[in-house]
Amino acid sequence: MNDKVNTGHNIEDKELIKNARKPVGDLGEKILDRMNKSHESMASWGVSHFKINPGDKILDIGCGGGRNIERFASEISHEGKVIGIDYSEVSVEKSTKLNKKAIDEGKVEVIQGSVSEMPFDDNSFDIVTGFETIYFWPDFINDLKEVNRILKKDGLVFFCNEAVYHEGKMEKYEDLIELLDMKIYSQEVLAESLEKTGFKDFKAYVNDEKDWICITARKI
Repeated sequence: MNDKVNTGHNIEDKELIKNARKPVGDLGEKILDRMNKSHESMASWGVSHFKINPGDKILDIGCGGGRNIERFASEISHEGKVIGIDYSEVSVEKSTKLNKKAIDEGKVEVIQGSVSEMPFDDNSFDIVTGFETIYFWPDFINDLKEVNRILKKDGLVFFCNEAVYHEGKMEKYEDLIELLDMKIYSQEVLAESLEKTGFKDFKAYVNDEKDWICITARKI
């Protein structure tokens, strides 16, 4: 079992799951293909909790295989724009390939970079999203301040996670947390962190059956 890990949902190949944090090489490509499919029901549920306007400028942080970029690009007009950012070269390549048509049309851009220091002007985006990514942010409070900086006033931040912290119920995630050095946040910590970094109107939606959480908040 040393080559396997309990993800809290399934028993998986350890080397493959290591790539969930920062996909590299062939295994990175493999896990990105899988994430595009396996996260689809969670992502569809999550995005039902906010509205996209045709002219919105949207940033997807940790864009992975690019499925959510594709989703957003289908909902905006040529007045809007979707940008994906990821620190994994393989993720940038995958997202670019999947969204080539929209990139050629000027509706989408995909770049390599870190959430901790993003190459965007202040007040640039209407919506900033993160699917299954905040677990890995290096400095959550600092990185939320960076998200706040690039959002327009009243702009929306949205996160969607397949795991939510519950006191005394985290044993099933222990192996995964150790393998990926990840942090699983509770609804309360997310609310406090966003309030501390300049956000208001926090809302959380939890699917107890699936252990999913998505949250929204707005820049003050």
